[in-house]
Parts: sequence; C-alpha cells; structure tokens
Amino acid sequence: MAWTQRARDWVDRLHPAGLLYSTYEQRLLAELDRERLPQHVAVLADGNRRWARLNAPGRPLEVGYRAGARKLMDFVGWCDEVGIRVVTLWVLSTENLLRDGAAVGPLLGVIEDLFTDLGATGRWRVRLVGDASLLPEPMQASLRACEAETAGSHGLTVNVAVAYGGRHELRDAVRKLLASEMEKGTALGEIAGSLEIDDIAEHLYTAGQPDPDLIIRTSGEQRLSGFLMWQSAHSEFYFCEALWPDFRRVDFLRALRSYASRERRYGR
Repeated sequence: MAWTQRARDWVDRLHPAGLLYSTYEQRLLAELDRERLPQHVAVLADGNRRWARLNAPGRPLEVGYRAGARKLMDFVGWCDEVGIRVVTLWVLSTENLLRDGAAVGPLLGVIEDLFTDLGATGRWRVRLVGDASLLPEPMQASLRACEAETAGSHGLTVNVAVAYGGRHELRDAVRKLLASEMEKGTALGEIAGSLEIDDIAEHLYTAGQPDPDLIIRTSGEQRLSGFLMWQSAHSEFYFCEALWPDFRRVDFLRALRSYASRERRYGR
C-alpha cells in the first residue's frame, strides 16, 4: 500500500502541475532563513475522517487514518530535512479515546503501526506523550518497547501524543510534583508556599524539551482544543484549510515562511 502511494506521488510530480509545485517548493526552500526556523514544531493532524468520507465513501474510516499516518511520516521527514530538532504529533485525544470507545479500535492499530514505523527508520528518537494508562496493555508494551529501542538515537525527537489532553497533562504534572515532594517529607503547606512555575514544568510530559515554537493545525479549525496548554504560551500558530492527508510539503514550507517572518515578543 505504501509503495503504491509513493508511486502515485512520483507520477503526480511528473505531471505538469506536479512539476510546477516541485519548482515552487524548491524556491520556498531556498528562500527560507535557516537562522529563523523553529526548533520545535507541533501539529494537530486534523481532518482524516472527513478526508475518508470525501475520498473513499462507503469504505471504513481506517482508510483516512492510514492516509493520515503516511502523511505524518512524510511530515517528520520534512522537519528532519530542514533541521528541526523536536516534532510533536497529536494523533489521539483523551476526549476521543473515552468518547468513541470501541470505534477507536482501528485508529489505535494505525497509531501503533505509525509508532513502530517511526522507530524503524533508526534515525529518530520516538517518545509517547500522553496518559498511557488509558491504552490497552499490549499497546502500552509495544510503544514503550519502541521508546526504549530508539532512546539512544541522536536524531530529532518525535513526540507522539496518544491519549493526550492538556488538562490531563496538567493534572498529572501536579500529581507527580506533589508525590515527589511528599516522598521527601515536605509538608503540603510548605509546597504551596514555595511552588514555582518551573516546578510544574519539570513534571510535564515534555519535561526537558523546548516549548513548541510553531503549532500547525489543519482542516480549517482555528483552535488548540487543549493541545500543549502549558507549553504553547508563547507559540506561533499556523492554520491551514487542507485536510491532513492533503497537507503538502509546499504547505509545510509556507508555514515555515510565515513563522520566519514574524517578530516573536514572548509576551513582552
């Protein structure tokens, strides 16, 4: 299936319209100011189900999930190509996981395959970001094994946000903080009186990583839906009308161009 898609991509590039886009891509790439590129890019890959209904009517929604997963592989490759060091992919929220129940089963299979495929490249460090306890135990074990296998990679870090919710993350961070301090024998009143912003940041799922410089959301939605609530305080946002499987390299380069043209004030 993946090879078939790659063949189609090559055919598309040989088409006059494809050649035009390829030329435009190369121009955008050449014009990018490498000193002003983001170091951490996060993406809400939205629109896979809508894409399936439009492009494969009557077929299972898994068709859209698979198309979206292939695009995520492409996306990480694009980020690697321009020197981005951290990528965060939000593929499943806690709300969707808890609401959809059995219907989310096919998506979990696609996510597990994506996680494995990212690790199998041998180029990237792959990390699970989210509440792993909400996932089936065999899936947890598979994702953790992939994390361990790629832990020594010196390439870019790929965070795969599975069973992720911004409120869940903040809850878990506070729980970890309190548990850590209680183990030291710190009284609750003392914790409350000495608590600093960095204390919470050290217990987030992405602890030790830079906050996202750029957050991209596709499918025309213009909201974050709780994604990286803490980390996105000073992020730049880029919203794209394309459904995620239709998101092209040229769209990615346009997002980078838009980011590079902005003056970042960090709240000042």
